[in-house]
Amino acid sequence: MSTNNIWTHKGTFLLAAVGSAVGLGNLWRFPYLAGENGGGAFLLIYIVTLCIIGVPILIAEILLGRSSRRSPIMGMRFLSRTHNASRAWESIGWLSAAAALIILSFYSVIAGWALHYTWRMLTGALANADAELASSGFQSLLASPALLTLYHTLFIAASGLIVGLGVHRGIENALRLMMPALLVILLVILAYSVMHGNMPAAVDFLLTLQLSDLSFEGWLAAMGQSFFTLSLGMGALMAYGAYMPGEVSLSRTALAIVVIDTAVALIAGLAIFALVFGASLDPAEGPGLMFITLPLAFVEMPGGSLVGAVFFILVLGAAISSAISMIEPVAAFLVERFDLTRAQSVAAMVIASWALGLLTVFSFNVWSSDSPFHDLLGISAFQLMELLTHILMPLGGLMVALFAGWALTHGEIMKELRTSEGWLHTWRFLVRFISPAAVAFVFLRAIPQIDGYLLPVIGATVIVGAFAASRIMRTEHPRRR
Repeated sequence: MSTNNIWTHKGTFLLAAVGSAVGLGNLWRFPYLAGENGGGAFLLIYIVTLCIIGVPILIAEILLGRSSRRSPIMGMRFLSRTHNASRAWESIGWLSAAAALIILSFYSVIAGWALHYTWRMLTGALANADAELASSGFQSLLASPALLTLYHTLFIAASGLIVGLGVHRGIENALRLMMPALLVILLVILAYSVMHGNMPAAVDFLLTLQLSDLSFEGWLAAMGQSFFTLSLGMGALMAYGAYMPGEVSLSRTALAIVVIDTAVALIAGLAIFALVFGASLDPAEGPGLMFITLPLAFVEMPGGSLVGAVFFILVLGAAISSAISMIEPVAAFLVERFDLTRAQSVAAMVIASWALGLLTVFSFNVWSSDSPFHDLLGISAFQLMELLTHILMPLGGLMVALFAGWALTHGEIMKELRTSEGWLHTWRFLVRFISPAAVAFVFLRAIPQIDGYLLPVIGATVIVGAFAASRIMRTEHPRRR
């Protein structure tokens, strides 16, 4: 990789990684999952699993990217060869590319809903709306393939344009402008919710431990959210890590990413629930929380239509910052492997993901109940896309953890981490054993046919497999220490 693609400012990687992590998962998925699973109890499990899953694998993924200085696919090919490891490890790059392509396809469709609601807020179309009107309006949007396709096209084209301008002119400049602006908007929304919402009720709901309300399913959802919120397993952090200056502290940066990502989720959750409670609405509305409940809360408050529009602009900005991180790994691979121009490689990725996204568009309307997917699998195309990513991402993260934990030498890791022996040994223990076992829970939760009681068994199997991996590595590399 050319040194021209190193971030020009040390803090840009942090902005890029935070931009990748902060998206619909923080502003949409985290609040409704917390609302459904006991608030503070969900938050506690979420933070604990961030520490044992998120941080170790986050460091591992960035470490692999900075060590290889290549796109995820080419980087894993390089690392496998230089470490005399099986070529099967190259599948980490391919799994991440597939996950990025699929996620972007439906992520773009959902992000397009925010475009629709920004316009509706600005035009006052939701003024004086009641619950029935808000719900029917959302259903009308889903029932229109033309509207969904239009918003999907606009969103993915805007994301592709940013990446197509290059690492510096496009991604770096966009993030340096966008991320501070998004933080300001989020704080404005929080201040508005303090003045016009019911913040004490939101704090009580989100921060008070209600362990009795947290089911096993909620516990698994918290684990899954802690993994997916950091964009692990889709190559974004590996690709961004390849552009990371060597003198930047990897451990401190990883910790900063987790802290900022969690803070954004908490601020968004408090702001959203304060508005919901202030309008006497139900916080446990599931996926409809952002697109049905929140618009109702905004229109019942002073200046709510304008603030609601600003909120959905925040959602759009966060979604774009995540979308560009999904385009970059595949685009970088196409440039490296096939010598395409950046414009050509981005166009190929965006067009493929756009076309795949039409399956999600149609799953909400023309294929809502009568489709090849329903007939064959009993689920919609959108649900199939979600299921695939809930398999690909944990599987990729699992392999990242095992490769970084077992294949990389002590010297290589110390060179990148530049940390104390105590933290290095702690990280290696987590990334070799604890994180893989925990990711196995997340992975198997995505497969409906597997009973939950088998999860501990599989977790133990992963640990045994890790020990086996260590023996293989030592056999193949007797000189390694």
